[in-house]
Amino acid sequence: MEMYNPPHPGEVLKELYLPEGMGVSEAAKKLGVSRQTLSAIINGRAGISADMALRLSKALGTSADLWLKMQIKYDLWQAKQKPPKGVQKLAA
Repeated sequence: MEMYNPPHPGEVLKELYLPEGMGVSEAAKKLGVSRQTLSAIINGRAGISADMALRLSKALGTSADLWLKMQIKYDLWQAKQKPPKGVQKLAA
C-alpha cells in the first residue's frame, strides 16, 4: 500500500535522529558536510543524495537504503501530484 504524503527525509532526520540540543552546525561537522547542505536537507529544500545516505548510515547506524528509499517515496509522491503532460506511449 502506498503511503499518503510521505515526509521529507530531512524532517525524519530532524525529528527522530538528531540528538536533542545538537545544532545544525555541529551535526554538519560530524557528518563532514557544510551547515548549508545539512540545513537545506533538514528544511526540505534539498534531497538525500547517495553520498549523504552513506554519511547518515555511518553516523547514525542506519542503512543507506533507508534514506534513499525515503527520498524516492517522497519524490515520487510529489511528482504524482503534478503528472507530466504531453507524454505519449513509445510503442503501439
